[in-house]
Amino acid sequence: MKAAELRELSEQELLGKKVDFDKELFNLRFQHATGQLENTQRMSQVKKNRARILTLLRNKELEKGHE
Repeated sequence: MKAAELRELSEQELLGKKVDFDKELFNLRFQHATGQLENTQRMSQVKKNRARILTLLRNKELEKGHE
């Protein structure tokens, strides 16, 4: 996902996406450990998307504190 797409989402939607990426990352790590993972690049994509979400959640948290 692009950062611009994520910025448009609400906090609840971002938290839902984070949970989805957490589950996907767990599954990818499990597949990697068992040698079943075909697309290893997907792991880094999921990690980056998860980090983007965490950054946006933190920014929204800070914005609430300044209001």
